[in-house]
Amino acid sequence: MSGQSIRLFLRLSRPAFLIGPLLTYALGLGIAHYLGHPLRSDVALLGLLWVSAMQLSTHYLNEYFDTEADNRNQQRTWFSGGSGVLGDGDDQLPRHVALLAAASTLTLVALATFGLGRLGALDPAVAAILLIGFLGAFFYSVPPLNLAASGFGELITAALVANLVPALAFTLQAGELHRLLAMATFPLTGLHLAGILAFEFPDYATDLKFEKRTLLVRLGWQPAMLTHNLLLLVSYAVLGLSYAVGLPTAIALPAFLTLPLAALQVWYMQRIDQGLKPNWNALTLNAVAIMGATVYLLAYAFWTR
Repeated sequence: MSGQSIRLFLRLSRPAFLIGPLLTYALGLGIAHYLGHPLRSDVALLGLLWVSAMQLSTHYLNEYFDTEADNRNQQRTWFSGGSGVLGDGDDQLPRHVALLAAASTLTLVALATFGLGRLGALDPAVAAILLIGFLGAFFYSVPPLNLAASGFGELITAALVANLVPALAFTLQAGELHRLLAMATFPLTGLHLAGILAFEFPDYATDLKFEKRTLLVRLGWQPAMLTHNLLLLVSYAVLGLSYAVGLPTAIALPAFLTLPLAALQVWYMQRIDQGLKPNWNALTLNAVAIMGATVYLLAYAFWTR
């Protein structure tokens, strides 16, 4: 494989997207550590392999099935619009490369599942989480469901990353769920969903042209802006509710440090609604910062208490 092919494959893989689930996985482990469960590194690593391989599979399949729309997208940002490296051009990879890559990473998913079974970690709770995670991630882009074009894929993705991944990390160590998981992760669902909406704004015209029924397309431009802002507001309200019902002060308060970033995001979205020419890279980067920093602060608080 040439150096150019390797660079194109790295662009296709977009490894930066692995950081989000890595952080939420660390959050789940942190909650287990906070509650005094002894951590099994072998189980934790296999669980992380499962999550990362499943995410890469989803990404490769999405690139494969969305190739034409991605190549026509003129508003690609660092975090949206696909990689654009699949096609017939001299500076592109053949489309089937994504399918082969997905088959390889799905093989890793199967091997990680087998490994967890050999270690005795596949109890009913873990098996149920893995099954739900597999179905939601696999059918995100794969027909006939193609959740990414249904208007429901965004909610499922947010639930998988913000809720299911930390639940898997925790359950692999504790063997059961705990209310702290809900308290710490429910606020993240709205943050992640708002971030996904922010990612979809640059792709709006392309999605309309190819009749891709994303959540943004289904809602419409201005209602989606309002929904995005309300999701951020509700997320911090849920975090406050979690604090009120028992999330420890030392855990909850640091997470509120990202509130100024959310306020900036709401203000900038309102300015776009008023006619400001948008900087999509800035909007999507701030969306990543809001989610990433909040998860990091929660995970750090659990790990250090």
